[in-house]
Amino acid sequence: MSGSDQDFKQSLSLTDATMLVAGSMIGSGIFIVSADVTRNLGSSGWMLLAWVLAGVLTLIAALSYGELAGMFPKAGGQYVYLREAFNPLIAFMYGWTMFTVIQAGTIAAVAVAFAKFTSYFIPWFGEGNILFSIGSWNFKGSQVLAILSILVLSGINLRGVNLGKVVQTSFTLAKLVAIFGLIILGLTLGFNQEIFTNNFTLSWDAQHWDGSTFSSISGVALILALGGAMVGTLFSSDAWNNVTFIAGEIKDPSRNIPKSLFFGTLIVTVIYLLTNVTYLGLLPLQGSPNGTDVVSQGIAFATNDRVGTAAASLIFGVSAAAIMSVLIMVSTFGCNNGLILSGSRLYYAMAKDNLFFPKAGRLNENAVPGFGIKAQAIWASALCLTGTYGALLDYTIFAALLFYILTIAGIFVLRRKSPDTFRPYKAFGYPVLPILYIVCAAVIAFILLIDKTENTLPGLFIVLLGIPVYYVVKKKFAPTAE
Repeated sequence: MSGSDQDFKQSLSLTDATMLVAGSMIGSGIFIVSADVTRNLGSSGWMLLAWVLAGVLTLIAALSYGELAGMFPKAGGQYVYLREAFNPLIAFMYGWTMFTVIQAGTIAAVAVAFAKFTSYFIPWFGEGNILFSIGSWNFKGSQVLAILSILVLSGINLRGVNLGKVVQTSFTLAKLVAIFGLIILGLTLGFNQEIFTNNFTLSWDAQHWDGSTFSSISGVALILALGGAMVGTLFSSDAWNNVTFIAGEIKDPSRNIPKSLFFGTLIVTVIYLLTNVTYLGLLPLQGSPNGTDVVSQGIAFATNDRVGTAAASLIFGVSAAAIMSVLIMVSTFGCNNGLILSGSRLYYAMAKDNLFFPKAGRLNENAVPGFGIKAQAIWASALCLTGTYGALLDYTIFAALLFYILTIAGIFVLRRKSPDTFRPYKAFGYPVLPILYIVCAAVIAFILLIDKTENTLPGLFIVLLGIPVYYVVKKKFAPTAE
């Protein structure tokens, strides 16, 4: 049997799918972005609220996607949902944006974070090691490792889904155990009652760091600050939908995908909240940018935003940096494995609709879409050369929110359009919770467009660019008459 004649092998269990959801969500964000959240909001109550809101929105979205996953248990996931609810153009715009910005951009951002923490052990891979420059552009050692990690993981997934799932489950379990260990030790061995109490004094007195001092904010300024802070919390909670792309390889997908979405997002939401409570029991909230140690720097001004490392130093002492670097290396490596494994299945579905390179619609000898994996690796590697972690973060989450909104709106469309289609699972809290998600996500997207225009506007441009590209691609890859 040739590679192009093979079918996907349904070899992934509910546990495998849940590990993919959780593993794809947990990267480096939980160990870094709390610093930026604190500089935006300046109080424990608002800081935790930013994480809670991201978790609740993610859970609502995951529970809503369960209905769509049950209706269309096919490779391609969200792309298929948008095509069935709306039309091929909307679906293509999503696939186009995933390839150019969301999926590849997330892979690149996570790979850059992996390199950043690996440089603790091998300084040559640090951002400060500039290998050569062309004008104002610098090629760094960190970019070399980021690209290398993408290529290695892509090579692993080219060898079949079974090897990919072993890597995914192993790395996800390792980081879950390590994070729970950090939480338990932080809330017992390292817990500082005085710091914890002080952090929750005036816990709803929102303050924003303006570059020189923290200033109280309220009203519109607070809403903008909350929206800006949620870039990080939402990005840290993103990629949960990747499991829908590999529906063709999951056993009993109409039932196991909805379950994995719920269990995976719930596990991560609880972990993220407990981790931040742990930070608040170890480190002062605001601190000072001129602080000479982790306590005086606090959460807001942890060195290089490495809040996780700062917290761990109060538990493990001089070994903390090494321990946290290993944990984040494991976390980001496993996260990217899940992203790389699942993304190519989306391009496979597009190719089957004649909206992507035909080769992407064929499986290799290991029953995986090899061309899609290779194309994704090349583009994600290119993005590693173009942006910082923060820029890539802003760039991807705005575009992702737009399509989450559209997909959940698709539930309402399909309830009217296909009322008799079998639904083994229905969206929890319909119609209230899906509407709540749409409204909240739209508000956050609008805030990002206003507050971080320099990064979100290009993302919007790429989404809209998908319209003319669709007609070009449709014509180019249209099947020829025999």
